[in-house]
Amino acid sequence: MTWTDDVLVVNDGSTDNTHDILTEIAAEGRLTLIEYPDGQNRGKGYALKTALKKASEMGFERAITMDSDGQHFASDLPVLVECAESNPDAMIIGARNLNADGMPGKNTFANKFSNFWFLVETFQRLADTQSGYRLYPLQKMQGMHFFTPRYEFEVESIVRMAWRDVKVMNVPIHVVYPEDRVSHFRPLRDFTRISILNTVLVICALFYFYPKCFARWIDRTLIHSTESAERMACAVGVGTAMGMMPIWGFQMITALAIAHLLKLNKIVVLAFSNVSLPPFIPFILYGGISLGGMILGRETSLDMDNLTIENAMSDFLQYVVGAIPLALFFGFAFGIIAWGLIKIFRK
Repeated sequence: MTWTDDVLVVNDGSTDNTHDILTEIAAEGRLTLIEYPDGQNRGKGYALKTALKKASEMGFERAITMDSDGQHFASDLPVLVECAESNPDAMIIGARNLNADGMPGKNTFANKFSNFWFLVETFQRLADTQSGYRLYPLQKMQGMHFFTPRYEFEVESIVRMAWRDVKVMNVPIHVVYPEDRVSHFRPLRDFTRISILNTVLVICALFYFYPKCFARWIDRTLIHSTESAERMACAVGVGTAMGMMPIWGFQMITALAIAHLLKLNKIVVLAFSNVSLPPFIPFILYGGISLGGMILGRETSLDMDNLTIENAMSDFLQYVVGAIPLALFFGFAFGIIAWGLIKIFRK
């Protein structure tokens, strides 16, 4: 059965008679053959990028990719196409049954590993992030430049598409692993490359994607809220102050209790009560101890070499004395800043 007449095949540096076979089929008009002038193997990622670019140049809006190792079924093409009809701008990934008989154990582990990091990097959960059976929305990829040339391209592409607000989703597909299946995946080298890529993507998420999500949340929850600027600013201030109070372990519970009592936006209060995140904790602790020392007229000295229970209790008291006014100050400051920004952006 013929499922489509629009077939592109990338010959990524084969050394057998693949060139002759593909050339003969291409001459019959049954496929478009893509080969490199130097005939070198350049990796799966490079091959995919070349094919997707060619498909875009040919005027296609979408392209479906399949691995050439015989594991995918052409009969699943309608599944991806039907999904694309109801999700025209989505990137669709065929989800394999990872618990099926014949699924190599290393594939299951690698996919779960990849799924976890995709969740960390995008806040989205997928059942299968490594399947090569995919539908790429070519128009949504215009202007994007991908940097990875080998297997890690499939990770980079879905993460960066998700960062671009393209919907990434799974549809169930069939899969088979023939005994004579040939795979060029090199476990140690390629797994290392993917791990390095995930490290880079997590760092990029910390400085790009997470702030972007937070800014959107601020815009949706604060700027375009129906509540008054004064009440939203109060929620920000209360959350910030409670998050810095020296009641570790009870900060969020206390913040929610106050929000309930004052009828403030609980989501905003809870969000800003997380101000005591690991990167800021040392500064909050040191600020409380320093301010406590100024209030009590003591010199701030954290001498770990002469640490005793008596010294620790004294330093803790100094911290508590300083942390309370410090929390109130930052709560008030954050509230004023929030009020000003809401007033400006609501004009």
